Amino acid sequence: MSLETELDDQGFAVLPGLLPSSACDAVAALYPSDELFRSRVIMSRHGFGRGEYKYFQYPLPEPIQSLRTEWYPRLAPLANCWHKALGSPVRFPPAHDEFLARCHAAGQVRPTPLLLQYGEGDYNCLHQDLYGEHVFPLQLAILLSDSFTGGEFVMTEQRPRMQSRPMVVPLKKGDGVVFAVHTRPMRGSRGVYRVNLRHGVSRIRSGWRHTLGIIFHDAAV
Repeated sequence: MSLETELDDQGFAVLPGLLPSSACDAVAALYPSDELFRSRVIMSRHGFGRGEYKYFQYPLPEPIQSLRTEWYPRLAPLANCWHKALGSPVRFPPAHDEFLARCHAAGQVRPTPLLLQYGEGDYNCLHQDLYGEHVFPLQLAILLSDSFTGGEFVMTEQRPRMQSRPMVVPLKKGDGVVFAVHTRPMRGSRGVYRVNLRHGVSRIRSGWRHTLGIIFHDAAV
């Protein structure tokens, strides 16, 4: 099954072995280097869950910059198909720097790639990473560690007039997952309708969990 078909069917697609183990370790090891980041968020202070994360600042280090630049053009055609199906006039340009120029012109100038760190008892509440008017409808997360238990990546899908559908996404160290940021189209017996998605992380039972998040739109000031 192709990446596009999985995303159309489920709202997510797993990318096995997207980063080698050594690269995962190298990215996770960046977390203490405060000079690489623009801000640190303690999740419990904001009701987001427990744990913490840091947003990178520009210029983005490797391989974060390459992942963002290389995956955007692969996902942009599907993003345009989704917008067309949902009746949105917004279309995404083929190159990521063109899309970022659109974000920056609207005041969305803060980079959004981030590293997340969870310890025992930590979790991430269901949420959506929006950040401003200009939202690319797909994002990428990569699991950087395997020395933990619990901590499953979870999603919920809310269809009109139906109860939410839970989804647990199995990931191993180095696996990536592409998933819907906010909404996606779904075809039903009466045509296409909009479904709403949220994502989060279940409680860590033991160990440490590190994740790299690649969001393609920047954030408003």
